[in-house]
Amino acid sequence: MERSSGPAGPPASLLIACALGIERLALRGGGRGDALGTVTVIRTGMGPKNAERAVARALGEDRNRGAAVIASGFCAGLTPGMNPGDLIVADETRGPYGSTPCTGTGLLVDALTRALPGRAVHTGPLTGSDHVVRGQELADLRTTGAVAVDMESAATLRIALSTGPRPVAAVRVVVDAPEHELVRIGTVRGGISAFRVLRAVLPAFHEWHRSLLLPRR
Repeated sequence: MERSSGPAGPPASLLIACALGIERLALRGGGRGDALGTVTVIRTGMGPKNAERAVARALGEDRNRGAAVIASGFCAGLTPGMNPGDLIVADETRGPYGSTPCTGTGLLVDALTRALPGRAVHTGPLTGSDHVVRGQELADLRTTGAVAVDMESAATLRIALSTGPRPVAAVRVVVDAPEHELVRIGTVRGGISAFRVLRAVLPAFHEWHRSLLLPRR
């Protein structure tokens, strides 16, 4: 199991990684700063291998050295009762190389609750896959205790920590749920709802990032 220990000082920048252009569009604001410094939003492309390459390349740039990292975008929810637009805050990500604990899960939940009042926020393990998961495979993953699945978060956080200690987190918006299977994003109400929620999360990411200045208990 990989452990996430923060750097000696607070991270001066924040890197947000997502897979798709529509996700990056929702997470607009890349290049703007907050109280700590630069915020960069990158599109990695789909799948764990693309995520690993893109995140490693981004963290190799001077402005992102030591950056805190958030994996974000859409996901498939695994828990019955979830709806498109619900938020997932991972307490750990799971992949073929083990699990990665996330930093400040409770802080993110509180910040997202303030940013999106009334919106459901679920916490738990976020599992990774190298392909789009459908049907029986979703049911099988549910038995592992994971609350959601996506293709990039586990790879993003693993590669981020392999380049040096830093705060890492994963926040996803449910676009596909057990009772609300999505055929094509953006063409039905569920996909549009998830897009609107993803557009609203950036202030909570800034709040989490700023909270890293506070003394650790």
